[in-house]
Amino acid sequence: MTTQEHLTNAFLRSGITSLDEILRGGFTRDRLYLIEGSPGSGKTTLALQFLLAGVKQGESLLYITLSETAVELRSIAMAHGWSLEGIHIHEVLPSERVLDPDEQYSIFHPSDVEMGTTTKAILDMVDEIKPTRLVLDSLSELRLLASNPLIYRRQVLAFKQFITSRSCTTLFLDDRTSSDGDLQVRSIAHGVISLKRMTTDYGGIRRRLEVIKYRGVAFREGLHDYKIQYGGLAIFPRLVAAESREFFLQNQFASGIEELDSLLGGGLEEGSSTLIIGPPGTGKSTLASQFVLSCLNQDKKAAMFIFEESISNMLNRADNLDIGLRSGMTSGKLSLHQIDPAQLTPGEFMACVCRAADAGAKVIVIDSLNGFLQAMPSEKLLGTHMHELLTYLGQRSVITLLVGVQQGMLGGMSSGIDASYLADNVILLRYYEAFGEVQQAISVVKKRGSSHERTIRRMEIGSNGIQIGPVLREFHGILTGVPKLADPSHSKDRMAHD
Repeated sequence: MTTQEHLTNAFLRSGITSLDEILRGGFTRDRLYLIEGSPGSGKTTLALQFLLAGVKQGESLLYITLSETAVELRSIAMAHGWSLEGIHIHEVLPSERVLDPDEQYSIFHPSDVEMGTTTKAILDMVDEIKPTRLVLDSLSELRLLASNPLIYRRQVLAFKQFITSRSCTTLFLDDRTSSDGDLQVRSIAHGVISLKRMTTDYGGIRRRLEVIKYRGVAFREGLHDYKIQYGGLAIFPRLVAAESREFFLQNQFASGIEELDSLLGGGLEEGSSTLIIGPPGTGKSTLASQFVLSCLNQDKKAAMFIFEESISNMLNRADNLDIGLRSGMTSGKLSLHQIDPAQLTPGEFMACVCRAADAGAKVIVIDSLNGFLQAMPSEKLLGTHMHELLTYLGQRSVITLLVGVQQGMLGGMSSGIDASYLADNVILLRYYEAFGEVQQAISVVKKRGSSHERTIRRMEIGSNGIQIGPVLREFHGILTGVPKLADPSHSKDRMAHD
């Protein structure tokens, strides 16, 4: 926690816990802030949450609207299950008389006259209500009333001086509809929050929040994913693992299969990440499920995040392999999350995984890493996102298992995953052809925490679960998928006997 976060009296809570985290405590009291974003980005929703936080504190609150009516605002609140009781809503809207042909001349009144009338209505209402929190929606109306940028800037500056002198924390909303990219208010405001709405090639709308400036506060920089849902804005702060470093002794975690633990040099180290990689059908998800089962048998929590396979299919498959995970769900020790790629954002996914770790999950499975990377092809730096997540989980002694699917079945295979960058350990599963059968092999090709076997072992998956067989000493070239017998006199019977 930073020093400024201890100065709680100097801040007003925004009504959104994650936004307060980004702002390092909330909004500095008695200052003017600009909330900007295109229509549909959630500015009004954020402003209402800010005022509703004041309702809980018994404060005097005022919402001045220059565009939406009070009925429309209450409709927005009802859509989120809110009541605006305790919030004064004041409309400063054009009179219906402007539609009367006999009154058409009124729209040609000099802009300074119209600006003066609007300004007086706003100032009179502030003096009457004496709010501690104020929202002005929106600046685009004031910009249209101002005859030139100089008058507009002076008017906004005068608003700032008037409002802050009355111990009022104010949010100005701006829909950024100005074609000239006006930045006047940014330079005047104490802080600027930008809400960005973006369309994608497939799936839902992407929304990101960025704090452009915040004077005197070391806020969390960068882009933060958010979404508008029932109950308001849900913001997912950008993950910064370096802010929560922890140090611990690494103990080994056993899989529950003696031969597999021997292959791993005793097991997986706490706080390590392991990439289980191989072509489709080699048992990657099953191997990850075995570590989850071991975790549950030790009465510890685990979490699984599944992209391609449904939860029902995964549980049924585990039952058929004698890897019972249902009891863990019943007891609450195992949490399963079905990820919908079309609705996924990196920030939301990271937040969900981090919550599982903070709730005490000892083993976390992401199945598959390819699903995560391919779900958002337009996103940049997804590898960096994942590296930051693995660092965060490692600092909490979580054992993370990443399932990676290689392209191709036999022979040379490719993968877009940089295993050395992402994972501490790499377990490689392979198909190979021998004696007229397609068989499976397992090997550990990388392990940072301890020494491990360099051997390649046969692996079988059946009704009794995973069986790790003997070292395949009779073959050369198993990793290529086209092995050759080291001694042609060896037979299939001898291999079975071994």
